[in-house]
Amino acid sequence: MLANGALGTGISAHKRANDLGDFAEELDMIEELGVEAIELPTYDMDIVVGGKIRQPQMKALMRACGGRDVAYSVHGPLSINFMDEAWRLPRHMEVLKASLEVAAELGAEHYVIHAGIVPQQQANGVEAAYLRQREWLAKAGDIAAQHGVMLCVETLFAGYEGKGLTPTASRLAQELAAINHPSVAATLDFSHALLRLDYEGRREDFIEEIKTIAPWARHLHVHDSFGRQDDIWMFTDGERVAYGHGDLHLPVGWGEIPWDRIVEECEFPEGVLFNIELKERYWYVAQDTVDATKRLAGNARTTKVARAA
Repeated sequence: MLANGALGTGISAHKRANDLGDFAEELDMIEELGVEAIELPTYDMDIVVGGKIRQPQMKALMRACGGRDVAYSVHGPLSINFMDEAWRLPRHMEVLKASLEVAAELGAEHYVIHAGIVPQQQANGVEAAYLRQREWLAKAGDIAAQHGVMLCVETLFAGYEGKGLTPTASRLAQELAAINHPSVAATLDFSHALLRLDYEGRREDFIEEIKTIAPWARHLHVHDSFGRQDDIWMFTDGERVAYGHGDLHLPVGWGEIPWDRIVEECEFPEGVLFNIELKERYWYVAQDTVDATKRLAGNARTTKVARAA
C-alpha cells in the first residue's frame, strides 16, 4: 500500500490462447511493468460454463497465477444485470455465485460487476428496475462477504449495446448508499462516467459526479477517452481514435479526462486500486501508461472512511 493509503496500480490482463496454456507469459510481461495488481478477465476464459466452474480450466488459471507477488482483481461476466426482468435474475445470480467462487479461489480482493441496464421506458419501470438491483446486489453482497471479496459495481454509459439506460455515477452512489452493504462498493470507470454524461449533454458536471461516487470507489478503471458518443459508422478502431468517438481505452493523457483535477479534488477510500484497462493496440506504450497512473495513485487523496456521510 502506498503512503497515501492507496493500494497502488494494477492493469488488466488479456487472454491469449483459449486453453490458457500461455497465460503465465502474459502475467510475466505484466509483472515486468512494475504494477502491484493484475485484473483477470475471467468473463472470457471459459471457467464458468453453464453456471458451474469447469475445474480443468480453473486449475490452468491457478497454475498461471500462483507464486506471484501481486494482488489480483477479477472482472466477471459483463452480462450479469440485476436491473433485468425479474424472471431472469436467478440466472444472473447463478453465474455471479460461480464467478465469485472463482475470485475467492484466486485470492482476489475486488470483483467487478457491471451496473444494470434497462431499455428506455417510463419512470415507474425504471424505478422498479432500480429496486430489483438494490435487492439483488444486497444478496450478492452477502455472498461476496462469505468469500472475503469486495463486490465493486462498475459505472457504465448510456446506449451500451443499444439497451438504453444505466445509472450515472451520482445515481450509482445513491443506490450504493441505499444498499449500505459493507461488501458492496463501486468500480469507477472514468471514461464510462464521462460518456454517460455526454449522452445527456452534461459534460460540465463530470467532476461533481466523480466527487459523489469517489467515496464508494474501492476500485478504479483507468483509461482515457474524449467522452464522445460512438454514433457514426466507422470502418476501423483507428478511425474511432481519429474522431475521438466511443470508449477507446486509450493510454492516460491521450484523451480529455482531467486526471490531475480528479486526484486533487476527489477523495477515495483507503485501499483504492488504480487499475488500468488498456486496449491491446496501445500496449506499445504500456509502461508509459503505468508510470502515469502510478503518479496519479501516488497523488490521490484517500480516507479511512469508506462511505460518504
